[in-house]
Amino acid sequence: MTSLLSFAENRPKAPLALIATPGARELTQLVDKNLVEWYKSKDGDNSFKKDTFIIDATCPRFTNGDGKGMIMETVRGKDLFIICDVANHGVTYNFLGKEIPMTPDEHFADLKRIICAACGKPERITVVMPMLYAGRQHRRASRESLDCAMMLHELYDMGVSDIITFDAHDPRVQNAVPLMGFDNYFPTYQVLKALTRRFPDVKLDRNSLMCISPDEGAMGRNVYYASVLGLDLGMFYKRRDYANVVNGRNPIIAHEYIGSPVMGMNVFVADDMIATGDSVIKLAREIKEKGAQRVFLSATFALFTEGVDKFNKAYEEGLFDAVISTNLAYRIPELKSCEWFVEADMSKYLAYIIAAGNLNEAVSNLLDPFEKIKQLVSSLESKQ
Repeated sequence: MTSLLSFAENRPKAPLALIATPGARELTQLVDKNLVEWYKSKDGDNSFKKDTFIIDATCPRFTNGDGKGMIMETVRGKDLFIICDVANHGVTYNFLGKEIPMTPDEHFADLKRIICAACGKPERITVVMPMLYAGRQHRRASRESLDCAMMLHELYDMGVSDIITFDAHDPRVQNAVPLMGFDNYFPTYQVLKALTRRFPDVKLDRNSLMCISPDEGAMGRNVYYASVLGLDLGMFYKRRDYANVVNGRNPIIAHEYIGSPVMGMNVFVADDMIATGDSVIKLAREIKEKGAQRVFLSATFALFTEGVDKFNKAYEEGLFDAVISTNLAYRIPELKSCEWFVEADMSKYLAYIIAAGNLNEAVSNLLDPFEKIKQLVSSLESKQ
């Protein structure tokens, strides 16, 4: 802890408090466990040491679908962090006698209910939204809504001072709220750590590993991996049929590869999310057909909106060796039994981020994990 934060020197902005909206309780409990341990190790003022920082709150619903937010403890003068997972469709509610899974819209509505229930009493409100609500609808291409920008405006108008998110689909959406804090983090170090723990024989050097971006939109994150590790970088260009729209997007006609030969190389592919998985499986097939040795797929958010059957089949065909993702958003239960799925635990990293905010610490060393990755590479080289 002290290596990242000068914990013994700084006094918290205000007493820390966490609230988990429905769907974010598992992640919040993991974060809370780290924070409790760290704050108890702090010398001096005992008023900031607790057995838990989680404030009891709930969002009950009536059988006609109406809901409300309720906070069971005082939040007056607290430095309040509200954690919300808008992707958790595993949470259900009773609607006219039927169990209905919650959608991102309903999760966002519950977040606003909790903020409203706080009645403006916290010293500061920070929203932790690992997967940004409506992040895929971040820019206007024709006469269409700007859902993500509207969401940010609503939170700002409700008194939220900062938003913490991960791997935003397009972080430029923060320009919609120039007076609100917006920190966009990446799971780069944790993903590499999870990869090398599962596959200790993988060498993070340009002689055996290369990065390939699945499309032009993912180039930024793949450029970072390639730059930090000193790897070759390739890219697939997605040729789309712009005359048709299927499930809200233009279907992909073909993937065109641009880059160095992949023959005999291990390939690492990083993206922000896996939804249906159709395009990433097609990409993996093309990489293997070009002679790649092993294929590692990575996504910050493993949504698997159409289940895991197609991935199980692709894995059996030898199209890829692993999918590495995080626990920042809901994972469907079937993933736990999948041999090919590797989870990177982000709870400790998120706890660092929250503690830094509470202590008014600079977060530059948390935003850029360059030194941590270099230490990881050096450690692996000494073992291999």
